[in-house]
Amino acid sequence: MALKHEPTAPYHSAQDALRVLETVARHTTGVTDVELARLTGLGPERLTTLLRMLRREGYVEQVADGAYVTGDALTRLSSTCGRDQALHAQLQRNLDRLRDSVGAAVYISRYVDGEIHVSQCADSPNTPAVNEWVDFRSAAHASAIGKSLLGQLDINARRDHLSRHKMARLTSRTITNERQLLSRLDAQASTVPVLDLQEYAVGTVCAAVPITAGSSVGCLALSLPVRHAHRLREAADTLNRGAAPVLLSLAI
Repeated sequence: MALKHEPTAPYHSAQDALRVLETVARHTTGVTDVELARLTGLGPERLTTLLRMLRREGYVEQVADGAYVTGDALTRLSSTCGRDQALHAQLQRNLDRLRDSVGAAVYISRYVDGEIHVSQCADSPNTPAVNEWVDFRSAAHASAIGKSLLGQLDINARRDHLSRHKMARLTSRTITNERQLLSRLDAQASTVPVLDLQEYAVGTVCAAVPITAGSSVGCLALSLPVRHAHRLREAADTLNRGAAPVLLSLAI
């Protein structure tokens, strides 16, 4: 499977954060923010923002003399023992925080072995998850999740997926013409969230942003009742800005 990879803002944030983490890890007795700025080449404002995020996620800790050392969360994710459980817990914390930030149910999805998998979700009574009335694996052409994942694949991988999953009409807004869908995917800018305006389910609108880490294709998505459609674009932008910690967890 080949990717159509175009780095986005969360991707760059995660890459910069990884540079900081690698530098901290090399200095087992601690490294100051001044030294980090010099060693990573990051500006003070940028570095301060990244360190704030890394401390919140538990990847670094600041000791008494102000230096930074490796945090417990990084130690857990770097360990081969219990890593999957630690990653799941870390991602769930990220999703819960995003749910509260955007005021919507939030999902993380991956494209694995030619199929869509929604691996985790953060919802609540006030932010209910979408009713999966049609299996997401069969609805890539209609859902924001599916279109975001397909959009990260090359043309051959997209066609392969569509050849295995009939483009059924789920609502009056669903695109069922393959050429039209492929054209829409080609025109989608990588930095702009993919939207689903009642294409998958009547009464629900969704948005998704890519979180590709290496060769692993993934996305973050949110869903809202159609009565909150006026909040969709703002919520999607907030989701995109908050995607870096999720991408970083997957990249470690």
